[in-house]
Amino acid sequence: TPKRPEIGVMRAIDASGINVGEIDVLVHATTLGTNMFLGQEGLDRPKVALVTTKGFRDVIEIGRQRRGEMYNLFFRKPEPLVRRRDRYEVEERVLADGTVLKPVREEEIRALAKRLRSYDVIVVAFIHSYINPSNERRACDLLKRECPNSIVIASHEILREYREYERFCTSILNGMLIPMMSRYLSRLSDELRRRGFRGKMLIMQSGGGLSTVETALKIPVAFVESGPAAGAVAVSSYSREMGLRRVIGFDMGGTTAKACTVVEFSPEITRDYEIGGKVHAGRIIKGTGYPVRFPFVDLAEVSAGGGTVAWVDEGGALRVGPVSAGADPGPACYGRGGDRATVTDANLYLGRLGENLSTIRLRRDLSEAALKKIADEIGCGVEEAAYGIIEIVNAEMARALRIVTVERGYNPGDFVLFAFGGAGGMHAAELADDMGISLIVIPRLAGVFSALGLLLADYRVDCIRSVLSCSVEDSTVEEIFKELEREALNSLPKVDVSVYRYLEMRYRGQAYEIVVPWRGSVDLAVEDFHRRHKEMYGFSSEDDVEIVNARVTVVGRKGKVKMPKMRVEKYKPAPDFYRDVYFGDWMRARVYRRERLKAGAEIEGPAVVESYDSTVVIPPEFEARVDELGNIVIGRDLDDKMGGYKEDN
Repeated sequence: TPKRPEIGVMRAIDASGINVGEIDVLVHATTLGTNMFLGQEGLDRPKVALVTTKGFRDVIEIGRQRRGEMYNLFFRKPEPLVRRRDRYEVEERVLADGTVLKPVREEEIRALAKRLRSYDVIVVAFIHSYINPSNERRACDLLKRECPNSIVIASHEILREYREYERFCTSILNGMLIPMMSRYLSRLSDELRRRGFRGKMLIMQSGGGLSTVETALKIPVAFVESGPAAGAVAVSSYSREMGLRRVIGFDMGGTTAKACTVVEFSPEITRDYEIGGKVHAGRIIKGTGYPVRFPFVDLAEVSAGGGTVAWVDEGGALRVGPVSAGADPGPACYGRGGDRATVTDANLYLGRLGENLSTIRLRRDLSEAALKKIADEIGCGVEEAAYGIIEIVNAEMARALRIVTVERGYNPGDFVLFAFGGAGGMHAAELADDMGISLIVIPRLAGVFSALGLLLADYRVDCIRSVLSCSVEDSTVEEIFKELEREALNSLPKVDVSVYRYLEMRYRGQAYEIVVPWRGSVDLAVEDFHRRHKEMYGFSSEDDVEIVNARVTVVGRKGKVKMPKMRVEKYKPAPDFYRDVYFGDWMRARVYRRERLKAGAEIEGPAVVESYDSTVVIPPEFEARVDELGNIVIGRDLDDKMGGYKEDN
């Protein structure tokens, strides 16, 4: 229901059989913001005007001069967020040190307002307003009075950070999203209240924290990638519960596979994200989208899911993706008219996936027919073609794992792989083996693990200020942090909070920053910066270190779903039945129903564990155990590989 997504939400609640009036807290994630910039039907952009300092009208068009495709002579940059004729200049100026060189003139703003009344959204973004917003604040106050039917936004209220291009774009994107998000959340809230809902609705942010509806309506740009963030939150909660300090979250669904790292029980966060940017080999290509300077869970995503289509290129080589068969018609085995072989068809034919998938009966004969077309094109047997599809998609997913580990300065062998999504458990063991990862965890409810993450998340508020100095006293930094903490706490309900302080630092002259925790001293922060720079880039320098931004993250603890624990009693369960499964050769494998396995169950590969929402494949020479949380822990010689994880917790 793309034009009225709240209808789909209410249908889902109705289908669950839950009485809306009995819900205390409803936690919601949405990708409506991203969908609007990808051109989804029914999500029209509002008419937006930009008011800026004279001489800076074209900042959002000039951008950073990045070429997204360096060797493409016909590459076109993304269209400017606001057309040139909708950008207006004002005679005002604040210097880089905050001095007001030219104050805003009231008569100029009033005259300009007459031309702006036809716009849905007016974004006011002046140069250096992050350090002194007085001119910007004055202009907004006047425009709100003169243009009462327009939404007026001040950039310093959205992002108080230097770099005018990123600040302008973030503010404009936020303004474009407000009308759509306001309509959607208002309609959803009204429908819930009409049906008797009297509880609290919370919205997941792109950075993995929860926020109120009021905050989502004010800064919707912070929520555009809230769905994928939920899985990372669930991984971080489970990693803390299990004592795992370095974890890779791996989510494989029907269309894509995503990876993230969770270090010391917190997902890695980035503030360098582009909405609508093109993705290549798991990375967003810089310069192909619109920059947003808000916290996002640092995810790598590749086109590798159950529905990813296999094909043969002009050179006769087997390829997998990026095209997906989707859910309708879906893989050939769905029997809905699809005739192209997919990853799901390969898993079904090779016995890794059972013929009963949730409420769908899968047809192995249709998978075989689709795979035979591929096999005939490349001149091999059906088993070889199907197994080749599995190996290729595993190699593609391994690329995503390398992006979030090796390219971040981490050794994958130091991590535990936490695999979820409907298809994650089928590929996790072989994928981990290729990456040198010795321990795999498949959580309970793996197929709906991201939804569980919504219930495990906390409130989160991030506040930031630019510092831009190589010589700052400890006391000055402390004062900045205290001011940021007051601002953050005012945005939270009355809950227990934890406060985290960070500095974003760089060598003078660099264009990128590294985040380091504040340990009470600038000298200690500089030491941490040198060490982290060497870990990430292989060297450190004697150059001056500049503090770019001070940042505070306040996490408010809310009541959560308690993860039930079971008593562990080791035993070897009897399989429910046997099935031939292909691992380079056909082998007789034990098949278990997951809901029948108790804590302490020990399983030797080859084996398959099936459940309503996911399937787990345990290859030969691997073993698996069910822990007290109902997770399936997989590895070779598990007694020697449990690391920080304790079975009795």
